[in-house]
Amino acid sequence: MYFEIIGEITGIEVIAKGRGIQDLARIRKKYGPGNWRKLKGRATVRMEDGSVHYAEIHWYEAHGIGRRKFKIKQVLD
Repeated sequence: MYFEIIGEITGIEVIAKGRGIQDLARIRKKYGPGNWRKLKGRATVRMEDGSVHYAEIHWYEAHGIGRRKFKIKQVLD
């Protein structure tokens, strides 16, 4: 499902880091080695059909590589 983050991500929390990430091998293979962390936060998103929602999103992030693989975990409104 395609979506676009149109607001600032707030309430950012680290869910897992390093070996605590279940998909770590796949992420390193696709995006390269780094100090990977899995994070969650809340933001306003525009869905593929044009509707706008406030949602909890999860993503992976590493220093020097940036944020990768966003997904919506739960629509909050």
